[in-house]
Amino acid sequence: MSQPARYDVAALRSQFPALKAGAAHFDGPGGSQTPEPVARAVYDALTCPIANRGTVTKAERHADGIVLRARAAMGDLLDADPRGIVFGRSMTQLTFDLARTLSATWRPGDEVVVTRLDHDANIRPWVLAAEAAGAVVRWADFDPETAELTAADVAAVLSRRTRLVAVTGASNLVGTIPPVHEIAALAHEAGALTMVDGVHLTAHAAVDVSELGADFFACSPYKFLGPHCGVLAARPELLEELRPAKLDPSTDVVPERFELGTLPYELLAGTTAAVDFLAGLTGSPADRRTALLDAMAAIRAHEEPLRVRIEQALAELPGVRVRSRAAHRTPTLLVEFTDKKPADAYRYLAQRKINAPASSFYALEASRRLGLGDTGSLRIGLSPYTDDTDVDRLLDGLTSFVAL
Repeated sequence: MSQPARYDVAALRSQFPALKAGAAHFDGPGGSQTPEPVARAVYDALTCPIANRGTVTKAERHADGIVLRARAAMGDLLDADPRGIVFGRSMTQLTFDLARTLSATWRPGDEVVVTRLDHDANIRPWVLAAEAAGAVVRWADFDPETAELTAADVAAVLSRRTRLVAVTGASNLVGTIPPVHEIAALAHEAGALTMVDGVHLTAHAAVDVSELGADFFACSPYKFLGPHCGVLAARPELLEELRPAKLDPSTDVVPERFELGTLPYELLAGTTAAVDFLAGLTGSPADRRTALLDAMAAIRAHEEPLRVRIEQALAELPGVRVRSRAAHRTPTLLVEFTDKKPADAYRYLAQRKINAPASSFYALEASRRLGLGDTGSLRIGLSPYTDDTDVDRLLDGLTSFVAL
């Protein structure tokens, strides 16, 4: 098997203005830093003639082109039909909107499956929608020792009454990547739809929504070098079956019928630029989808050795426990301390310009299941621009913190 292409991390870092401030960023799971071409695309969209979408004036055509290019870009990133790409303010907003739409067809006694591994954005919208419809919420548990969520864990709570299975593509808290394809196959066999939270996964792995078996797949461009907005991908024919609440004058065309109000054109321009930036990471001359596959393989080849290095060093530190243990996971480490508070580690590192926050990061159920309560613990997340010097600083900081 050929080795994945590599990229020059120093050259990459030079394109991120925020890195010039000197901090070592291990906060990528909460939002990545932004490269200059993405910021420029946002600026260009705001300073060119722009109006509501149309075909008559230059400003209208400019807005329309931005939207269509963004749908095409996200289609390439997710290997999804651009006609099924929906944009919104955030993944959370899109999931709430989808939950309200789907639950309009649920009846008392219907069932919805959520997992304790998920971010609350893929739990609470479904719980609230189920309560409103009189449906039953079934919880799939995970093993707190291994941080593994298996297909069997989900199968244990499936039934012929299941209408939807909501599952994470990767845990934003501990990095676990569940067997989504197997879980989706079980859900479909039971006659249920699947909603996959791909926010954390999309930043670290190549995504093919059809291969995953996701009926709905949501992600956030600001986790993969883009601006703050949300994306939902689904088959156009499935979206055609759904009737979301909307304004009477707004179009009934898919996917526009799911996009409430005027889209943030500048953010969509930035989203396209982020996808193009990733596609250009290795200098691949291939088409954009193939170049993106090369880029995600290169990102993994860059991030994984850094993760291993950090884990090996943490194993030598007294009073430190890594809770990220799944066999298949992202380069995201949740760390707890025997006799010290994670929040103190967060502040100690921040004083040294090392950004590694402590929280439950909205993965409240997972944090509680791990025995960490609502406060969670210290999270270390790697990004494409993380380098060995960053890791040196992190390990030095943690070593001195533990020795206090």
